Amino acid sequence: MEEAIAANLKGVRSRIEAAARGAGRPADAVTLVAVSKTNPQSIVRAALAAGQRVFGENRVQEALEKFPELRNEFPDLALHLIGPLQTNKVKEAVAHFDVIETVDRLRLAEALAREMERAGRRPSCLIEVNTGEEPQKAGVFPAEADDFITDCRNRLGLPIEGLMCIPPHDEEPAPHFALLREIARRHDLAVRSMGMSADFETAIRFGATHVRVGTAIFGARRPFSAAAK
Repeated sequence: MEEAIAANLKGVRSRIEAAARGAGRPADAVTLVAVSKTNPQSIVRAALAAGQRVFGENRVQEALEKFPELRNEFPDLALHLIGPLQTNKVKEAVAHFDVIETVDRLRLAEALAREMERAGRRPSCLIEVNTGEEPQKAGVFPAEADDFITDCRNRLGLPIEGLMCIPPHDEEPAPHFALLREIARRHDLAVRSMGMSADFETAIRFGATHVRVGTAIFGARRPFSAAAK
C-alpha cells in the first residue's frame, strides 16, 4: 500500500507541475491538498512517509481521531477543513485546523470570529462560493459573494485568504473556475482552491493555487473506522 500511494502521489505531482508549466506558471505554484477523508491513519501515514504534508478532511470529528498523533510526529503537517462546518464544531475546528475552506454563511462566519477572538488562534479561511447555484449544496451564491467577502473581512475581521468552489458534477468545470478566479481578483484574494481528481488540470489553467485530490492518490473511498490503524 505504501508503495502504491507513493507512486500515485508522484504521478499526481507530475501532472500538477506539467499543468502549471503549460499555463505559464511556476511548477511549484500549486499546493496539493491530499483529501484523506474516510482513509484510516495508516493510509495517511503512508502519504506522510512519501513526503505529502497538506491534507484535507471533511469532518471535524474524523480529523480529531486521526491527526493529533500524526501532528506530534510530523509538526509541519497542515490540515484543511474542506467539508461543511456546523456551528457547534467551530471550537474544535479553530483549535485543530490550519485552514477552514468552507465559510459559507453569516452565522458561521460570526461564530468563527467569536471563537478566534476567544482562543487567540486564527486559522486561514476561505469562502465557499456555490458557483452553480445548486440549492442542495453549501456555499454563497455568486451574486452575494462580494458583500459577504467584504463583511467577513471588514466587520468580522476574519482572516479571509481566498475562495473555494465545487462545480456541478454534470457541467463543464471551466466556466465555474473562471468565475471563482474573477471574484477572487475583484477582492485581491490570492488563494483559489478549486479542482479535484477529475478536473484539477483544468483548474490549474484557470489559476488554482490549491487542488483537492483524493481518489487519484488513495483510490476509491472507504467507510471510515476510527479503529483502523
